[in-house]
Amino acid sequence: MKKYAVLLAGSGVYDGSEIHEATFALLSIKQNGADYQCFAPNKNQHHVINHLTGEEMPESRNILIESARIARGQVKDLKELDASHYDGLVMPGGFGAAKNWSKWAFDGPEGEVDPDVKKTILDFLALGKPICALCVAPAILAKALQDTSYQAEVTLGSTAEPSPYDIAGTHTAVSTLGVKTIEKTLRDIHIDHHNRIITAPCYMMEGSIADIYSNVKMAIDQLVRI
Repeated sequence: MKKYAVLLAGSGVYDGSEIHEATFALLSIKQNGADYQCFAPNKNQHHVINHLTGEEMPESRNILIESARIARGQVKDLKELDASHYDGLVMPGGFGAAKNWSKWAFDGPEGEVDPDVKKTILDFLALGKPICALCVAPAILAKALQDTSYQAEVTLGSTAEPSPYDIAGTHTAVSTLGVKTIEKTLRDIHIDHHNRIITAPCYMMEGSIADIYSNVKMAIDQLVRI
């Protein structure tokens, strides 16, 4: 049975992993007859956001402990992840990807990636194992590949349809890192066959929960096929 490592960044769209994307990824892996193991960095997240008001809260939370909410306790420290034991890597989106895996949310393409996150990405690529990055996660993937020999292609959405974010600006920022960006709507994904990287817009675009599920499943289905 194939088994995939799923990298989490906490719990909640504004300060952790996007819960719908993460849960749909886990479900889609199982629907494909495969299995998964969740991982997360064992350190404090950048900050805590009240998801009702959008305001920052005066407290600190651990990324690994918060990720356990999504994984129902079945999550391991990212430092324990050995890429050789898994068939691929899944990276759900959410602001935690841009705040806890990296500093992208604050410094854009200059924002450094957490060393363990970067090592994980490069380890899977070095072994020729596929990576599926959802929503904003391709931006962190692109930063991890900066100054390497990988000439990757990713999507973070399309300017052709409504989005709550600046897709054109995000694609431009990612392009400065040496990664080619491809416009895709919520009804599509992009497959970089050479590097075995699958990316999907998900909540980078406006859509219903059903739309997001379909987009995530499309990406995971391709991950398992690859």
